[in-house]
Amino acid sequence: MLPYRERGETVRREPVVDAHQHFWDPAVVTYPWLTAEYAAVRRRFGPEDLAPQLAQHGVDRTVLVQTLSSLAETRELLRVAARAGFVAGVVGWVDLADPGVESVLREVRAAPEGRWLVGIRHQAHDEPDPGWLVREDVRRGLRALGDAGLAFDFLVRTRELPAAWRVAHELPEMRFVIDHIAKPPIRTGDHHSWAEAMAPFSDLRNVSCKLSGMITEADWHAWRPDDLIPYVRRVVGWFGEDRLMFGSDWPVCLVAGSYGQVLDTAAATLADLSAKARSKIFGRNAMEFYRLRC
Repeated sequence: MLPYRERGETVRREPVVDAHQHFWDPAVVTYPWLTAEYAAVRRRFGPEDLAPQLAQHGVDRTVLVQTLSSLAETRELLRVAARAGFVAGVVGWVDLADPGVESVLREVRAAPEGRWLVGIRHQAHDEPDPGWLVREDVRRGLRALGDAGLAFDFLVRTRELPAAWRVAHELPEMRFVIDHIAKPPIRTGDHHSWAEAMAPFSDLRNVSCKLSGMITEADWHAWRPDDLIPYVRRVVGWFGEDRLMFGSDWPVCLVAGSYGQVLDTAAATLADLSAKARSKIFGRNAMEFYRLRC
């Protein structure tokens, strides 16, 4: 059963979109973050691995997201998207601090597969400076993304949320989305600092949030759906049904659970919402935010 359907409900069949998934191949490229604790996923993952999962669980399209600060990876992901059939858009990477970022974006988008580029992401939570996002050179790069009609994914934790809020506040014409609900410490259950930093985003209509990456912030071997509910309820309260989107974070999620478990858990944590609201979160919102052709 699709995640937003209930018995007896009649809902127009909207495309189901996984707004956050990855591909990688450690035999070809070095991924610094694929450390020993991620040994279970230190192998190649490509479209042939994900396609059966999507078919089994009724997911129609995906958004393919970068894993490296690499323009070469971005170009490769765009080529993969052009061949895969189910990828509706790519969130890639460019150097936002590059004075020539506008020309880089034009070059990438001019390629035959460039039309799949829908957004850009940077691992801001790995930057030593918690205020990296508000640096003037970075803000200039973000404005270039906005001028190009691209969205920006905030990959941040609690430490970087104030800078993310400031940037989004100062660039109200841009579309931003917070990945993985900003990675709260679900494993410890300590949510005070995270909630304090996330709450101000409720007033920023240009910022959405991905319900993704949660089980890998919980105890990988002992998590339960109930562990996620307090966090999901807070995010639903802040962002509402129109600014949330589901993402699997596959194959990162496999260290803690299967694709089906991630999808079913997301549906369970949203069970109190209407079928219409769930259909937005599991598809329509991602289509509109990323301007996907589904």
